Amino acid sequence: MKRKELIKLGFGSRELSMAAVEAVKAASRAGYKKPALRRLLKNLAVNPGLFEEDELFGALAKQVGARHARAESFVPRREQAPYRRWGDDIDALAVRQMENACSLPVAAQGALMPDAHVGYGLPIGGVLATRNAVIPYAVGVDIACRMKMTVFDLPVGSLTGARDRLRKVLARETRFGIGASFRQRRQHDVLDADWSVSPVTQRLKDKAWAQLGTSGSGNHFVEYGSLEVFAQGSEDVGLPEGEHLALLSHSGSRGAGATVASHYSKLAMELHPELPKELRQLAWLDLSSEAGQEYWQAMQLMGHYAAANHACIHRHIAKALGADVLADIENHHNFAWQEVHQGETLIVHRKGATPAADGDLGIIPGTMASPAYLVRGLGNPASLNSSSHGAGRVMSRTRAKNSFTWSEARKLLEGRGVELLSAGLDEVPMAYRDIDQVMAAQRDLVESLARFQPRMVKMAPAGERPED
Repeated sequence: MKRKELIKLGFGSRELSMAAVEAVKAASRAGYKKPALRRLLKNLAVNPGLFEEDELFGALAKQVGARHARAESFVPRREQAPYRRWGDDIDALAVRQMENACSLPVAAQGALMPDAHVGYGLPIGGVLATRNAVIPYAVGVDIACRMKMTVFDLPVGSLTGARDRLRKVLARETRFGIGASFRQRRQHDVLDADWSVSPVTQRLKDKAWAQLGTSGSGNHFVEYGSLEVFAQGSEDVGLPEGEHLALLSHSGSRGAGATVASHYSKLAMELHPELPKELRQLAWLDLSSEAGQEYWQAMQLMGHYAAANHACIHRHIAKALGADVLADIENHHNFAWQEVHQGETLIVHRKGATPAADGDLGIIPGTMASPAYLVRGLGNPASLNSSSHGAGRVMSRTRAKNSFTWSEARKLLEGRGVELLSAGLDEVPMAYRDIDQVMAAQRDLVESLARFQPRMVKMAPAGERPED
């Protein structure tokens, strides 16, 4: 009997299915035929107590019984952990996901950003602080997805006068899409890191190297634009007030990060069968456990790897353009940090949320046709020192594809002086919130220091499965 069939019979976790395989092997050697085995296992999955003394199936029955006992042991907390939300028009399902997260026994505090929308487990735009626990799905599938901006010493006029050259360099030095890679692999010190921190990352090193410096799909992009530095931002940014030519990128840890997320999310769910259906994707790993430490170290490595991807993109484009970098700003989202809040050490998950402690610099993008903002955090404790990570979707990808046409999108882009090299219809600006309304809703979280206006945008071509 194959593992798939055993899962259908009720042995869904890796631990139980492996134990069932061993029991089936022993029973087959003892003369059991497949139809009888199937009936027996189906009964055992529901009534393990009947088989606990059985010579062949006793060990499996005891494991199933222990799992049933754990599944019945969940006791919901009397009151939700406190959380505050920013923005008025957040999807009710995203709000419900935040409330579910705050009902976890390990939850300490939460916050919901004004760009929030539905995600796996924790909503995108959700911030959750936990005690001695990390939740893989509260970090996100694309671990350490991040923003990076470099400002070049080239004149802003290059966006028109050297447009063809900028376009060719962007096309040559970036790669988008599932499995995207360069024929000549990129090099970075992250390859010298310890990839054996987890058995998952150990086997992923070559795949990660192949994809180093690429951007994946979904809402990931690399774009040129004009950066207007405001008077109040000049000192923080390290640039004079006025316009500058800048490069902005958004992507994360690619296939390696997605594999780490998938493995440890499934493991967390296996370890917490007691969680009801609505909390299942919020299963956590105890940081005192081997699995918790494995994931934590793997997450840190994926953070370094995501940063390396951006570093390669920006380094190669700058070199190809013959440009010097005048300023460099970057930040993670989709990550978990160990921080102290109100005197307590907590694990703060920011899934689609930007760190915004007092003085932190961050980047909050809009869409391919609307501005991104370079911001300074104000350190608001009610938001766990966080802000939004972008404009936030107002509709699903499927609905966007069914609602808009490229004719509409191109008209909007042309009106705003944006050249789009490639993208999917699900990423058109109309599928997102108004970034200026999002920024207005979080004036107590961040201060805007500069505004970036996209002029030439490259994303994954249509038909690519999103990784975000």
